Formats: sequence, C-alpha cells, structure tokens
Amino acid sequence: MKKCDPFKYFKTSEEIIRLAVMLYVRFPLSLRNVEDLLHERGIDVSHEAVRFWWHRFGPMFASEIRKRRIEGMRSSHWRWHLDEMFVKINGEQHYLWRAVDHEGEVLESFVTKTRDKKAALKFLRKTMKRHGRADIFVTDKLQSYGAALRDLGAVDRQETGRWENNRAENSHLAFRRRERAMLRFRQMRSLQKFATVHASVYNLFNTERSLASRHLFKRNRAAALAEWRGLCVA
Repeated sequence: MKKCDPFKYFKTSEEIIRLAVMLYVRFPLSLRNVEDLLHERGIDVSHEAVRFWWHRFGPMFASEIRKRRIEGMRSSHWRWHLDEMFVKINGEQHYLWRAVDHEGEVLESFVTKTRDKKAALKFLRKTMKRHGRADIFVTDKLQSYGAALRDLGAVDRQETGRWENNRAENSHLAFRRRERAMLRFRQMRSLQKFATVHASVYNLFNTERSLASRHLFKRNRAAALAEWRGLCVA
C-alpha cells in the first residue's frame, strides 16, 4: 500500500521544512531566531510557520529516528542511568524523568507532577516496555527508585553513589539550554512532546567532538545529516 506524502499540500519545499525543524529542535534557538536564520539564506517564512512545522513534523521525524536506533541498541541493556530533573510549568514544579544508557543515548523521557514510587514505577515500566530490562540501574539516592525496582523484582540490580550517575546529570545540560531558549513550558503535554522529540534528535547528532578523532567526528556528523535528510515519514 502506497504511503501518502506528508509534504504534498505544502507550498514550502520538503528540504526547507526539514532544515527549519532541525534548527529549532537541535539548537537553543527561538522560533524568531530560526526565522531570521532562514531569512538570511533567502528563505522568507514566518516564525508561526516554523511553529506549525515543528508541531506537525517533529514527532514524525522523532518516531522514525527512534525506530531505526532501537533496532541497533541491543548493547544498551546492560547499564542504565536514571535521573529526574525539575521543570517549571506556569510556575508549578514538575519532574522530567530521563533514562540514559552507558553511551549517553537518551532512552526515555517522561513527565510527572510528582516523584514518588507511583511515578517512578510508571516511568520504569514505560522504559522497559520499549527497551527491555537492563542489567544494572544506576540511580541517585531517591527512595522512589528503590521502591519501584523492588516491585519490579530488580532491586538487586540497583547501584547508587555520589558520582555514579554523572552520565545522566550531564545529559540534562543540552535540554536545559533548550529550555531557557524556549522561555520554559506552559503545559505538561507540550513538555512531554518536546522532550521526546529533542531526545531523538539529540541522539542522532550526538557525535564525538574530541580533537584526537576530528576526522571520525566529521564523518559521523555527515552520516547523521544524511540520515536526517533521508527520513521517511507518513
């Protein structure tokens, strides 16, 4: 059965839409920043058009990236780093739970109003449903993790320590920079949507930047851009 073209009824070309969505999600830019960058390249679109494109195509691109990467991530089962970060929505504190594997791949993002056992259990079940069960769960000393893992029969796989969870802590930085550029969020649904899309795009473009392997970084960056341009959405 032939898939319909999601770009069919848009006057703007597919390449411009892809570029706008990538700039907005990948870099700490506002909608008007993206509008200015495109205008400098001779592309005249409004920031509201960029907003519409991101809402329409961002989840589609993220879903396709996630589908491709999950197939090749079997090695990520052995060690997960779990952590939660504080996020304000209309002045009210919420929690963004994130699971990161030993290589820095963001596995799951999940928003809740609380960080109790019920929220931790829901987050862990959602992550395991998509990625299977890890051999080791590295967490901070929040008791909700231990209680949730006990219910799942995996409390013996939990590891805690002062510096053990730096992998998860450092992975928050890219999202924090993006959050400041967006001037925070106004709804749980919009936070969940953006966190999920941002995680997939971050995973795709998260390449090694060491000067000792500069040629490898450039090759990986070119491969990531080629994969982005070749994403098939329906």
